[in-house]
Amino acid sequence: MTDVEAGQLRTRAILLILAAMFCFSVMDASVKALIPRIGVLPSLWTRYAGQMALVILLILPRIHLVVRTRYPGFQILRSCLLMCATAAFFTALGLIPLTDAAALMATNPVLLTLGAALFLGESLGIRRITGIVVALIGAMIIIRPGSAVFSLAALLPLAAAACYAGYSLLTRRVGANEDPWTSLFYTALVGTVVFTILVPFAWQPLAAVSLMIMAGIAVFGMLGQMFLIRAFSAGEAAMLAPYAYAGIIFASGWSMLLFDEWPDLWTVVGTLVIIGSGLYVWHRETRTRS
Repeated sequence: MTDVEAGQLRTRAILLILAAMFCFSVMDASVKALIPRIGVLPSLWTRYAGQMALVILLILPRIHLVVRTRYPGFQILRSCLLMCATAAFFTALGLIPLTDAAALMATNPVLLTLGAALFLGESLGIRRITGIVVALIGAMIIIRPGSAVFSLAALLPLAAAACYAGYSLLTRRVGANEDPWTSLFYTALVGTVVFTILVPFAWQPLAAVSLMIMAGIAVFGMLGQMFLIRAFSAGEAAMLAPYAYAGIIFASGWSMLLFDEWPDLWTVVGTLVIIGSGLYVWHRETRTRS
């Protein structure tokens, strides 16, 4: 591959992950609007069953080919990790501001960097270790353990970030050798099965507005996953990680515009610390390689 082709591939991967972050931010804002109407569990079911229905509809003529996978174990584990991440994050959206949840979830790129070193063989030097420690300090600034604003709900996005980092690493692991539609199908599989079993016990009557929001969650959730899968198939996890911080910008905009939730000073400081740690690691390592 020539340098020009490699550059084009990196650019494509970056644009894809930015598109994924935008779609996920729209989905998260929709979920936050939907939870007060129908509850967390039906919202989770909407996220997964809606995506599964759309995927099956699109792949129906060749579904017998799409469901074949070279990595059944990895695909099921991916699906489990994403289900846990989504459940933790959606629960947090019903309890804390969207901006806070997104900022804490932004520790995911740093955890992804650590995981890439541990499981994908990417190097783990002093810069990456420093970035991980500083990002966790930023998370503590937002959470402020021991203060009056601390709540256990603030730990949920951190748990979601850890699970999502594992999901992203497995996506990178299978991405180069797997049809993106196969990965997209298995992404929703476990969550669809589990929440379809559970949702009858928490079902709420649906108004027309709720149905519209549910449709939006399904569409933007599927698009976000497709863009993410293609991004990690085209670019290295460590290279793409900093661009995931765009999700905070999108989430902050939706939070202020739709929910009148404005981040306080400590949330802004903690968010900047998290973003700064990730961008520092990326900048130093990129300059070292050049």
